[in-house]
Amino acid sequence: MLVLGGGPLDRAVYEALYAGHRPVLALAAHILTTLGDPTVLIGAGLIAAIWLWLAGHRHLPWVLTAIVLIGRGLSEAQKLWIARARPDLESHLVVVKTSSFPSGHATSSMIFYTSLALILTADSRWHRPAVVGAILMSLLIGLSRVMLGVHWPSDVIGGWSFGLLWVLLTLRFAQRFVRGDVRR
Repeated sequence: MLVLGGGPLDRAVYEALYAGHRPVLALAAHILTTLGDPTVLIGAGLIAAIWLWLAGHRHLPWVLTAIVLIGRGLSEAQKLWIARARPDLESHLVVVKTSSFPSGHATSSMIFYTSLALILTADSRWHRPAVVGAILMSLLIGLSRVMLGVHWPSDVIGGWSFGLLWVLLTLRFAQRFVRGDVRR
């Protein structure tokens, strides 16, 4: 099933954000999109899991890894099932190989950064600022995908929505595994 995107609102926002003719914005978009690359997020996730394990947490590293990897897998399954065409209004400023909906960068960054912020700052005074920072990071990463011409705005909104929903559902479920998760 091939689904085409790009209704009038999608097209208007896409054209307003596209950075192909604005080198400084294109550079900023390239930097931001790197922070949402699967290899960067998987590597950072492994480092975070190892750090949590070394800090004495028995279950938390596994919970974080499962949330991130399963969420990423579900995002890829959605891409295969929905098979939405990528925008072709302008040149893509990065190489892309998969379907457009949902944005994998928006989904994965929302899942990774928000999970990490919620887990690492639970019961601390840094909780709210960390969560707000994580969400802002994901918002910027998602916008960078439109700026680079590889996603419709609705692809990115779908990715953010699924990513946040996944985090809220899985962390709520996982709380029972991670309470008191420090070795004594």
